[in-house]
Amino acid sequence: QVQLVESGGGSVQAGGSLRLSCVLSGYTLSRYCAGWFRQTPGKEREGVASFNVGGPNTYYAESVKGRFTVSQDNAANTLYLQMNNLKPEDTGMYYCAAAPGWCYSSTWSRTSTYNKWGQGTQVSVSS
Repeated sequence: QVQLVESGGGSVQAGGSLRLSCVLSGYTLSRYCAGWFRQTPGKEREGVASFNVGGPNTYYAESVKGRFTVSQDNAANTLYLQMNNLKPEDTGMYYCAAAPGWCYSSTWSRTSTYNKWGQGTQVSVSS
């Protein structure tokens, strides 16, 4: 059974940093797309960043480029989202997601691309 469990959320002031983690269990594919999304009440879930595990290409939303970085620890089956210089508009529930195969520039930010999701971790940034 595939499970994705996020952690690392919290409350910070603007300009601060957080690192989110996502532990994948039961996911046996060596080649897959891993993504981070966020959602605020009343809004659609939006793609923040994504990368192809076992392959090329990393994607970021324009709003987070230069501030957020995705990475992975293969040995620990863990994905990370390092978030620096946080802004109040970064506030939201953050989810990690996984999809078989690789993502592309036209697909990485679509929620329909991913078939496995975590439960989310809350990030709150105050001004």
